[in-house]
Amino acid sequence: MATTTEVKPEPGTLSNEEILRYSRHLIMPEVGMEGQQKLKAARVLCIGAGGLGSPLALYLAAAGVGTLGIVDFDVVDYTNLQRQIIHSTADVGRKKLDSAAEKLAAINPFLNIRKFETRLSSENALEIFREFDIIADGTDNFPTRYLVNDACVLTGKPNVYGSIFRFEGQASVFATEAGPCYRCLYPEPPPPGLVPSCAEGGVLGILPGLVGVIQATEVIKLILGKGEPLIGRLLLIDALGMKFRELKLRKNPECPACGTHRTITKLIDYNEFCGIRGEEKPVDAGVPEIQVEELKRRLDAGDDLFVLDVREPHEYQICNLGGHLIPLGDLPKRIHELDSSREIVAHCRSGVRSAKAVTFLQQAGFKKVHNLAGGILAWADRVDTKMPKY
Repeated sequence: MATTTEVKPEPGTLSNEEILRYSRHLIMPEVGMEGQQKLKAARVLCIGAGGLGSPLALYLAAAGVGTLGIVDFDVVDYTNLQRQIIHSTADVGRKKLDSAAEKLAAINPFLNIRKFETRLSSENALEIFREFDIIADGTDNFPTRYLVNDACVLTGKPNVYGSIFRFEGQASVFATEAGPCYRCLYPEPPPPGLVPSCAEGGVLGILPGLVGVIQATEVIKLILGKGEPLIGRLLLIDALGMKFRELKLRKNPECPACGTHRTITKLIDYNEFCGIRGEEKPVDAGVPEIQVEELKRRLDAGDDLFVLDVREPHEYQICNLGGHLIPLGDLPKRIHELDSSREIVAHCRSGVRSAKAVTFLQQAGFKKVHNLAGGILAWADRVDTKMPKY
């Protein structure tokens, strides 16, 4: 499952080349030779080689962390390049693991890179985590965050956490012996679909750099045993206002993962725990759908269809099908604009928000309403390939 690059010189000893490379660390009393040797002996696992994983891995590699593991199964996409700075345009279509490993090795040839090309799961997490000292969570979904947390608690590994959305970020250190875990802060996941993903809501490209560097800083502090780690503290970052706030966190004695009477003694089905079925299908099976090819055929035939676009106005400006724009959040107060006697086809970017719109309209008594499967992305892929995708 894992592949490993050639092992470099023995951990704990620094060659003359390494002493020169890390000289700006070595002259700091908080690091020195002893601290740099600790960094070289350390084994850190990064979950993900994306927005957070990019700056996290780059700076840990440059700082001299001896063994860096990366878990990722994705390939580089054009939409990644706005924030995932470890990848370049030439890497599009390439495995993120290979792209990241190449850049990291170029930065520091003394780095031992361990690649895990797999989706992190309840079946492999404990086995992988046991090989490392610190886990840095760069994931973007709730099932994996709870999985990482529980696996860290069960294996006794610190969980250096970060998350991002639009202009806001969070960072903390969970699952230490004295501090709280992720479940102490969030005992239950939010209902499926309540919190949009970065693909649906967007993210400022610079933000994961800011949060990822904070995570890298916390990892290095833990290795060195210096400073005040974010244990028992949740750092809140508002990039738009450039404000930092801090919330004090306490270990919950009733926490099922890290509390006094623990009930979580093994890893569970985290998709089920978060209310997600199968491969995180975003659309309920009960929502009636229409395929993009069928919509195109019927529009060309002049059928009386009402195309409802439930995206935001700034998305409509990027590309549109010429439909009637009512953002999903405005639909309840603008439902009077719709004629229940007409056949309605709702669409959004990918089909997630429009599925919610269809469900709402059905509950409001609309009978002839369909969701455009795959949304405007499917239209751009299969009907109009000249349409821009975002």
